[in-house]
Amino acid sequence: MDFMGNAFLKTAANYSVVVLCMVLFLAVFELVTRYKNWVEIKNGNLSVAMATGGKIFGIANIFRYSISQNDSLLMMVMWGIFGFILLLIGYFIYEFLTPKFQIDKEIENDNRAVGFISMVISVGLSFVIGEGIE
Repeated sequence: MDFMGNAFLKTAANYSVVVLCMVLFLAVFELVTRYKNWVEIKNGNLSVAMATGGKIFGIANIFRYSISQNDSLLMMVMWGIFGFILLLIGYFIYEFLTPKFQIDKEIENDNRAVGFISMVISVGLSFVIGEGIE
């Protein structure tokens, strides 16, 4: 029986793999930021929630494109990983291009303008990255 030929099983497989990747990728983001995402969110830091929400949306959006462009689960994951790496590079570029202040410090201090821009950058880049997925 061709498991990936069954739409229900294919959807479940894609979903399961994306959830696993999402957890892994968010852990990577947790390592590269100076604040603890979930602690800050629990404490009501809206800036961290917006920035983290943008990352979640960005990762999911990249995988949306990856799923739509690939029949193979392996290729879907490979493109998703590549897209995540590009999103992560975008995060570092954003940090580099704002030398007057530290993005992470501003987000940790609940600067909502910076949190909002961080969210929009993650979302926006995910569309650009996703469009390039084959």
